[in-house]
Amino acid sequence: MSQTPRTEPSMLVKQALEFGPLLVFLGVYLWMRDSTVSLAGREYQGFVIAVIAFVPLQLLATIAMRLLTGRLSRMQLTTLILVLILGLATVLLNDERVFKMKSTFIFGLFGLLLFIGLWRGQSWLAYVLDQALPLDQEGWMILTRRMAWFFLAFAAMNEVIWRNFSTDTYVLWDTFGQMAVMFVFLIGNYRLIEKHWTGER
Repeated sequence: MSQTPRTEPSMLVKQALEFGPLLVFLGVYLWMRDSTVSLAGREYQGFVIAVIAFVPLQLLATIAMRLLTGRLSRMQLTTLILVLILGLATVLLNDERVFKMKSTFIFGLFGLLLFIGLWRGQSWLAYVLDQALPLDQEGWMILTRRMAWFFLAFAAMNEVIWRNFSTDTYVLWDTFGQMAVMFVFLIGNYRLIEKHWTGER
């Protein structure tokens, strides 16, 4: 008996699953940032409450994406695992600094892995994104090198922001700033992608 082909979810559904948990995190933080909530005999500040709301939503959104599309990239899976670990540690230690280091760990790890692949003469970025970006081998190697340095710079930027600025600033950085910087990076590589594009135009 043949299986019915899986229907690709709409762009609106994808965006809701990708950005919904982040928007909930922002909303809960703005609502609770000056409040303290008692849970299981412990007092939690607003930021940690926002983390408690965000982590299960991120898990559910990732599961939903897997069910709808039938796949998850290694990058998505690794990100989810780190979010779960750091979110749990944040709640158990009742220390918001742990979760603020999320992007440091995630992007630092991705940058390190890309450099390991480059050292072996491989583009592990192509292994993850080849279906989304059909590039030739030279294009993948150049883009991977740029992305590796970008990820390490991104991790360092996160350290600077959470250690030197207010929690309000960090939350805006985590929800909107990172997406904006990533968008600018991708736009900056438009000519490279166009030059080495191998798909239909």
